[in-house]
This record gives sequence, structure tokens and C-alpha cells, in this order.
Amino acid sequence: MRVLIDYRSALRSRSGVGEYTFQLVKALHDTAEENGGGRGVELTVFSSSWKHRLRLPAELAGIARIDRRVPVSVLNFTWHRLGFPSAEALTGVRVDVVHSLHPLLMPSRSAAQVVTIHDLDFLAHPERTRGEIRRDYPALARPHAHRADRIVVVSEFTAREVTRLLDVPRERISVCRPGAPEWSKRNAPPSDGYVLFFGTLEPRKNVGVLLDAFERVLSRSASGSGRAETPRLVLAGNATIEATPWLERLKRPPLAGRVQHLGYVDPAHRRELYEGARLLVQPSLQEGFGIPVLEAMTLGVPVVVTNRGALPEVLGDAGLVVDAEDSLQMANAIERLTTDAQLAASCSARGVARARGFRWADTARHALEAYRQAVEHRRHRSAVTRSRTT
Repeated sequence: MRVLIDYRSALRSRSGVGEYTFQLVKALHDTAEENGGGRGVELTVFSSSWKHRLRLPAELAGIARIDRRVPVSVLNFTWHRLGFPSAEALTGVRVDVVHSLHPLLMPSRSAAQVVTIHDLDFLAHPERTRGEIRRDYPALARPHAHRADRIVVVSEFTAREVTRLLDVPRERISVCRPGAPEWSKRNAPPSDGYVLFFGTLEPRKNVGVLLDAFERVLSRSASGSGRAETPRLVLAGNATIEATPWLERLKRPPLAGRVQHLGYVDPAHRRELYEGARLLVQPSLQEGFGIPVLEAMTLGVPVVVTNRGALPEVLGDAGLVVDAEDSLQMANAIERLTTDAQLAASCSARGVARARGFRWADTARHALEAYRQAVEHRRHRSAVTRSRTT
């Protein structure tokens, strides 16, 4: 089976969708190598950009690649709004499946079309989005989903949302959830570790409530003894323009000097980032999965998540769940995990055990099955069309 994957989301940075794209391609490639050097799937990755060239990391050596010097905004407009050029015309290759790692189709004359929907927050809250996502996704996600031969999602939560909001039958959806990194459990939590948030600083990440919660923790500590016992807060991830008010808060008391913004963290340094954390807090208003939660659990870092999106699904019983809009609950959870060593150790052990159930090899296996189902759907649809014209 010949598969063309849109790799553009991983071209410049591997945050969120970019990390999923890279890991999926790697897992598919590893599966092909294990099955005899390509039997089962023949991968080609595609990218287009006017400025940035496609350079695959060493882990993806040997994968065929196609790089076109076409501005991303131009190609997205013609693909999303006009349905051309086809993948075949643009790349010069014929494939059985074209896979878009976002909700809108990659046009094709003959290949089965697969889209990945990570979440549908852009439907309910377009104000949280920017650029082409705000312009195209709310209007086009539904018709593109109905034209797709198969829809891939990253969680059962997103599968339910696609059925509910886009009226796609559940049987046309494949869940291909992310896998855990191949990290061993850390030896022990650092005594001087920090509270960690990891993700892009954007509206739906709800960092404002996390800052409110952390101010509560600092206030309680200052009013009693041992202010120094409160760990610092580290925010790791790119900041969007909407995050400016949050970053301004970091310059003023009581957060000044107690909260650090690191910016984007390269994949090579992510394990080190988690190693230094006492706990991870993911305060999001919406998540289709939440890869940082899984990464933290893999190392044994205790986790606090909100009761939104797929976060409780990923965490299971391995950590604490709080109301996304309740800074008091969030502050209490942070305090519990930083002061109750027995609770922190219990969450750590349960997280490590739970993370073992998430494997990228399984992601690849489910993706391959989704591709096969897409090809069969495309054939059936073509046969129906031919019968109607004869």
C-alpha cells in the first residue's frame, strides 16, 4: 500500500500535531522495516513551503520525500477552497492513500482520502483560533469529513465529538491514539523541582486560571511559615500574541521571580524538562488528547488535569482531576502533590503503569487498518458511481 502523508505540521517545530505527525510517520516506518523492508506500506512524506525546506531527522532516514516550493497559505487556499491541484499533479506520484494530519482533505484524483481530527474546539470557539484555522476549519470541516474515506481521531472523546458535531457515523472513525515515549521511569523526584506547564500558550490552554491558582498557593505559603517551600512554576512552550497578558503578569508581584517562561523546548531536551518537575499541571479548556500528560506519566511525574476534553480519558486514575474554571481546586491539587509525598508517589506509580498501555506501534497498526478501510470505501464509492452512470 502506497501512502502519502502531509508532513507540514512537523516541518518547523514538533508541538502537538507536529509531534503526532513525526511519531506516526516514524512508527509506520518502523513497522514497515520490521515486516521486511516495506511490505505492507510504502511511505512518502510531502511538504510545501516558500521559505522552509523539508529535512527529515535521522530517525526517518530512508523514507521517500517530496518537497515543493509553494507558499503554505496559497496551497491551503487552493486545496481547501478549490480542491486542486490534486496530490498526483503536485507530487508526480500515484498512491493508494493520501493522509492529511488536519481536518481538511488533501485533494486526490484516485487515492483514498484520510483526515485526522485532533479536536473540534474551533467549532465552538473560533475566537480561540487564528489565520487559516479560523477562516477555513469551522466552515469546511463538516463537508470535508463527509467526503473523506476515513477519519482518524486521537481519542474516544474526539470520536464522540466528530459523531455529535459533524454527524459522521462512528463506524467511519478510527481511533489512533498517541504512544508513550520510550523513556524509563526516573529514579526519584527532585527535591527542588518545579510545577510544570507544557504546551503552547494560547487561549484554550487556560494558563490564566493556572496563574490564579499559583498565586493562591504563594499567598497561603507567605501567610504561614516556609514560603521557600513553594516550588516555582515553569511555563514551557511557544507564546501566541493572545498570551501577552499572561506574560505581563509574570513581571509583577506576586509572580515576579516565581514563574519562568522557557519558550519552545526542542524534542531532544523534553525528557530533561520533565525530569526536573515535581508535578505537571495541564489546565486546558479543551484537549483532543494531551501528549504532555502521557509523557509526564511515563517518567513518573505526578499529574493534575482539568475535567475537559480527553484529559481525564488519558490520565485515568493516575492523578488528580479538577474543574477547569476553579482556581481554588487547582491550587489545592498543586498543594496536595507538593506536600503529600505518599499521594505523589502513588500517582507516580499509577502513571507509569498506565503509560505502558500507550504504544506508537499500536498507533501505526490502527493507522494501517484505517488506510485499508479507506481504500475499501473508495473502491465501493467508485463502483457505486460507475453503476449510476451506466
